[in-house]
Amino acid sequence: MSLEKELQSRSSVCELCGASEGLKPYEVAPSNGSSDQHILVCGTCHEQMEDKDKMDANHWRCLNDSMWSTVPAVQVMAWRMLNRLKAEGWPQDLLDMLYLDEETMAWAQATGEGEEDEDKVKHVDSNGVELQAGDSVVLIKDLKVSGAGFTAKRGTAVRRISLVADDPTHIEGRVEGQQIYILTKYLKKM
Repeated sequence: MSLEKELQSRSSVCELCGASEGLKPYEVAPSNGSSDQHILVCGTCHEQMEDKDKMDANHWRCLNDSMWSTVPAVQVMAWRMLNRLKAEGWPQDLLDMLYLDEETMAWAQATGEGEEDEDKVKHVDSNGVELQAGDSVVLIKDLKVSGAGFTAKRGTAVRRISLVADDPTHIEGRVEGQQIYILTKYLKKM
């Protein structure tokens, strides 16, 4: 069964706002690609999750309902969106009510969402550009991959990276079909 069909069997509407038009899967990073780590979202939610400048705080009042979902990926995105909107006032009240078990909270915090800027672990590439989960990067040096028996060549693109939550010097990405850790000083954001 395809990812989209699995998500549609779980929900026929946007799992965040309840809209029924323009639904598509959204990967909740960091993820291994399974349907448990995706949610079904509408175009409006997707656009606002991807571009903080297009956020409409009133659209996200729907989180008052969706934060109670039994699906951990929905809980994680509700928590992250409420943290982005904390300055509005009302999201803080919802965050105070929201309970996430230890594992789900660790997942929610894995991208650094909800941390104060001075506490946030920042991953930067060789040029000092901040990296985000899901970014694409290029290797700037040939790297011997220990344990895998190959060399990742300079210029190789690594798409949809994951950030190592507690180590700002490493990211995780797929090269030649292998999931590997890469030092950020050998990367350039695309």
